Amino acid sequence: MVTTMEKTAEKATEKKMRKIAIYGKGGIGKSTTTQNTVAALAEQGNRIMVVGCDPKADSTRLLLGGLAQRSVLDTLREEGEDVELEDIRTGGFCDSMCVESGGPEPGVGCAGRGIITSINMLEQLGAYEKEENLDYVFYDVLGDVVCGGFAMPIREGKAEEIYIVCSGEMMAMYAANNIAKGILKFAQTGVVRLGGLICNSRNCDRESEMIEEFARRLGTKMIHFVPRDNDVQRAEINRKTVIDWNPDCPQAEEYRELARKIDENEMRVIPTPMEIEELEGLLMEFGLFK
Repeated sequence: MVTTMEKTAEKATEKKMRKIAIYGKGGIGKSTTTQNTVAALAEQGNRIMVVGCDPKADSTRLLLGGLAQRSVLDTLREEGEDVELEDIRTGGFCDSMCVESGGPEPGVGCAGRGIITSINMLEQLGAYEKEENLDYVFYDVLGDVVCGGFAMPIREGKAEEIYIVCSGEMMAMYAANNIAKGILKFAQTGVVRLGGLICNSRNCDRESEMIEEFARRLGTKMIHFVPRDNDVQRAEINRKTVIDWNPDCPQAEEYRELARKIDENEMRVIPTPMEIEELEGLLMEFGLFK
């Protein structure tokens, strides 16, 4: 017979599923950063589902060894509403589970619809239920917070923990500040919080120092500085994450360190976005406008 004390102890040791969304300027390296981080977490035995929220449906390609996964919207268009979870979710590196939301046909409809449809379908099919035993769900989200569809993961508790990928480039920081404004809006009435900034280096002058200060002014911290390394491109050419392609290279260790910091991170904040004049002042302070 299980005692009340044993039940309490068992409940205390249960690991809550972390619901994480990765945002950032288009082209900043969100998908690459997400997939390499997921590979590092999965390598350590975590059970993870990745939901690609980009109409290009390329958020899981490296985890799938280059496989072009059929998106949720494509599956619904071809097969109708009668689908199973296995029809829209594919196994990837170290048993990670991959989903691509997809988007409308070019020139037709709103791309945000794919995100909304995908998340609702996953919920209906039980992808988030306790029996799935997920440690993490990652949402890789296209670009800036530009409409209600792309804000979907941070609405209604779909994602509770946001990481913004940025660099020392002006437009990357501008986009990160806008995303912080979106988080602030939804944090006031919901559970979403900013977990921190990930600097995906572009080798700008004083880049790490500047992003650390930028994070401080947003009320958060820089989780990790990911150095620029050609091994990332070499791995992508081979259709793999860095950890899968060359697990012993220095860049693989960088992604493992990033994954460890996210896994151990307990900082969740409502951000304090900067006014444009303050942001430009910060850029001038670090010499970007000289």
